[in-house]
Amino acid sequence: MHPDAAETKAEASQPHYGLQRQVLGPLETLAQSISTMAPTCTATLTVPLVFATAGNGTWLAYLGATVCTLLVALCIARFARQSASPGSLYAYATSSLPPALGSVAAWALLLAYVATGASVVGGFVHYANVVLGEFFGVAAPGIPLAVFATLVSIWIAYRDVKVSAQLMVYIEVISVLLIGAVFVLLLWRRGFHLDPVQFKLRGVNFSGVRLGMVLAMFSFVGFESATTLGEEAKHPLHNIPRAVLRSVMLSGLFFIAAAYTEVLGFPGSAGTLDQSAAPMSVLSTAVGIRRLGPVIDICAMVSMFACTLACVTAAARVLLLMAHNDLVHRGLRKTHHRNETPHAAVLTTGAATLLLPVGLIAAKVSGETIYDWMGSLATYGFIVVYALVAVALPWHLRKLGSMTIGTVVLAVLAVAAMAIVLAGTLYPVPAWPKNWLPYLFLLYLAVAVGWHWFSARRAPASA
Repeated sequence: MHPDAAETKAEASQPHYGLQRQVLGPLETLAQSISTMAPTCTATLTVPLVFATAGNGTWLAYLGATVCTLLVALCIARFARQSASPGSLYAYATSSLPPALGSVAAWALLLAYVATGASVVGGFVHYANVVLGEFFGVAAPGIPLAVFATLVSIWIAYRDVKVSAQLMVYIEVISVLLIGAVFVLLLWRRGFHLDPVQFKLRGVNFSGVRLGMVLAMFSFVGFESATTLGEEAKHPLHNIPRAVLRSVMLSGLFFIAAAYTEVLGFPGSAGTLDQSAAPMSVLSTAVGIRRLGPVIDICAMVSMFACTLACVTAAARVLLLMAHNDLVHRGLRKTHHRNETPHAAVLTTGAATLLLPVGLIAAKVSGETIYDWMGSLATYGFIVVYALVAVALPWHLRKLGSMTIGTVVLAVLAVAAMAIVLAGTLYPVPAWPKNWLPYLFLLYLAVAVGWHWFSARRAPASA
């Protein structure tokens, strides 16, 4: 179904920022969101982290996270049907909220993408060494691996958004199909029956499930990143909201299936799921296809790279829009004259994405731990932005004269869902150093608000 004449007219009225116009089709737009979520990373790294707290309730934690994310996705989709620009979540919040809150949304979203990129660079380092160990019996230093993954991502994002989107499609499709094949074989060997241990939630502590749901939310963050392609997607008012909703529903089903199947099939002889360095290799051996495990580990490594690329792509477009709104230096508005990419913003966000994991690796932090810590930090940024967008939706529709009771209820539920997730990050108090992450995030936001206030006071004086 093609957009009607009214949609086409609305698309033509959207602002332009010097990027390629309408070069990404529906699949490539969907790929941006899916790749930022990185389903392969969830199956290989995040599910074991959730299992450590939720145990046999891991599938329930993912079900709760899916519902919470879908509420936010419905709010975002309503905005996406009416406006399209780089860094759209920040633009959505700015359209109806006070300027200071719009600035908070911008800086929180930028941090969220950069921290997610840093997180998956840590994941890339971890899985690169898993692969090197499986095939060659060696390990490589973490810093060169982190530099390699980030520099290649920067180079591709600098060159062509269409190439990067197509690359992300192929990487994730292959990875998910291979992992899905292992799950199907494992369920077939088990006889396709429901696992009473999981469905009766045997030994489950519901406080653990609540904390697990918070960790599960990290699997979904970035689902909205298709909104950063407002100028580059074909028929953005039509394809972007669809990409946002489909990415949540498709990934949610995959995550719930992965959580259920990994807990069901992980052999006791291999230890516990949360202690395994390469759980998909263990599961591949369990279903009798040992050689498939290392292939999936390679796919996991490459998927981490694809997610790094997706994060640099999204963060650069948020920074570009911030520069156009005078939140950062105007030099970051520049787009490449030939590639039509925000090359200055790509270099800046790529450098920030690299510095975080390199600093942690230099401090002797493992790639797997970097994935956990930076993912937790990113989640704070996404929670804040998602909540602000949900708060902004009724006010935005009220201005347009199209607010309904259903919209208000949806917004209230979405904000409540984010409040529940946020509460789960604060209590029970996590272990050091994750207990300090909320304070670091609040300090970051305080500096952002201070910068906004300082800039606003300077503007009249310089005018």
